[in-house]
Amino acid sequence: MAKILLVGGAGYIGSHMTLQLLNVGHEIVVLDKQDTTHLTAIAAAHRVQGDLGDAALLDYLFTEHAFDAVMHFAAYIEVGESVQKPGKYYHNNVANTLVLLDAMVKHNVKTFIFSSTAATFGEPQYTPIDEQHPQIPVNPYGRSKLMVEHILKDYDHAYGLKSVCLRYFNAAGAEPQARLGECHDPETHLIPLILQTAVGTRPDIKVFGRDYDTPDGTCVRDYIHVEDLCTAHALALGKLLKGGDSAQYNLGNGQGFSVQQVIDVVREVTGVDFTVVDAERRAGDPAVLVADSTAAQRDLAWSPKYPSLQDIVTHAWNFMQVNAD
Repeated sequence: MAKILLVGGAGYIGSHMTLQLLNVGHEIVVLDKQDTTHLTAIAAAHRVQGDLGDAALLDYLFTEHAFDAVMHFAAYIEVGESVQKPGKYYHNNVANTLVLLDAMVKHNVKTFIFSSTAATFGEPQYTPIDEQHPQIPVNPYGRSKLMVEHILKDYDHAYGLKSVCLRYFNAAGAEPQARLGECHDPETHLIPLILQTAVGTRPDIKVFGRDYDTPDGTCVRDYIHVEDLCTAHALALGKLLKGGDSAQYNLGNGQGFSVQQVIDVVREVTGVDFTVVDAERRAGDPAVLVADSTAAQRDLAWSPKYPSLQDIVTHAWNFMQVNAD
């Protein structure tokens, strides 16, 4: 078993990753700016509240713990905000990541798993999107993630720091036992927004455009269950710990679901009808974004355990009901 520093382990994906690694016996140290005391599901992890860019804190942690690997989930992720506040995104997502990588080099930790994004590709030139698709990001969020991907290639060449970058599309769902789930503030992801409409905490759900070149006219996206996402990270970690080389993989179900399909499944799962409001298209919304995950399936022996939209929505709904208060 390995000892792993998990940066951003109190977030949506990071907390699921922490729980999954704890369940198979790894020793986890979570570093997060958020207070993690409320996350009882990951109580077995050693939890440290602090900033990714705190070089002195990182030096202390790397001195106190003989880490075998580092997993990095501590990024700002809101595309719209990144356009309005690019400095915030470049400072945290790029500059602070450099502080972390330099600490790894200083303490001779050579294994790194990086949470990247499909936003590095920009407007799709073809779909499904594979690893050979041109990376031309169209916003500071995507550019910040691509910058780190380039930095990691340079750190591999210069220092032998091996990394796997996992570019995922739409993370969704919740831990099947409803101990962890999606809870952003403000919430911007489609499935929890529709579920909030179903429970009445939002007055309606808006559909931005019904005239796309898709079967029902609404945008199509690739939703991947958060548990499947974390399994791919764990497999990538195992590959690196066994001496594997650096790599980049796209992660998704390989199938797309339209906005209307998601609305229909939420109605089916919850048994609740709710108000849907048609709105104008949003600038920059591609008609279809679907991943080609063939490489991850081949190299990591990975395949989604929860590929159905019904499972994804059911787990998210169960979490929302358990944590309604």
